[in-house]
Amino acid sequence: MGSLFRSEEMTLCQLFLQSEAAYACVSELGELGLVQFRDLNPDVNAFQRKFVNEVRRCDEMERKLRYLEKEIKKDGIPMLDTGESPEAPQPREMIDLEATFEKLENELREVNQNAEALKRNFLELTELKHILRKTQVFFDEPQAAVAGNVPNIMSRNRYLQMADSHREEEQVNLLGEEGIRAGGAGAQGQNLKLGFVAGVILRERLPAFERMLWRACRGNVFLRQAMIESPLEDPSNGDKVYKSVFIIFFQG
Repeated sequence: MGSLFRSEEMTLCQLFLQSEAAYACVSELGELGLVQFRDLNPDVNAFQRKFVNEVRRCDEMERKLRYLEKEIKKDGIPMLDTGESPEAPQPREMIDLEATFEKLENELREVNQNAEALKRNFLELTELKHILRKTQVFFDEPQAAVAGNVPNIMSRNRYLQMADSHREEEQVNLLGEEGIRAGGAGAQGQNLKLGFVAGVILRERLPAFERMLWRACRGNVFLRQAMIESPLEDPSNGDKVYKSVFIIFFQG
């Protein structure tokens, strides 16, 4: 009585083939799917066998095909799938396939590198645009504040001019011309020069960046920051990242 777990009846055969015809014969037997080969040298290392170079070539071509397939699927290009395994190519065809796969892989990698470089340039220009727009708002705020206080400043200056002229008249009467010269040689205040540095930083790194600035500069800096509303695309992995524009004012 037969069993479900028993295979078909098999016969042990031994084939003697010439080296030139071995590839074609084994390929035909493999296409039939009725042959199971036995390893007559189980103790021999895989790297010491005669066909190890051919296996490495096949593995390398398979890797290139997987890379091409991944890029095709990433771009959403439809591929024809017949569901059947193709026939094994002839040895002379393997050389042409290797050259074709290597050429396609190199061209695709070059295209990906150029696309990534373009994305990086676009990201840098986009960040620079946001820096110019956001920092311009920071520089316009003091000007708007000064423009709003212009009448008060003008009236204050006019009052100071009248007081100075009245004080000079008193000095002329009390000290004469030499007194005016001595009083006019007062110390002048030095002009305060402020420098600034602007840039873009990831939004989640901003608190650590502020603490680092505070510790490194001992609090002698003024930091302003503004969030970039729209997310930016990271060219390395295509993820959306949120960044902020910062500007640092410092003396010296």
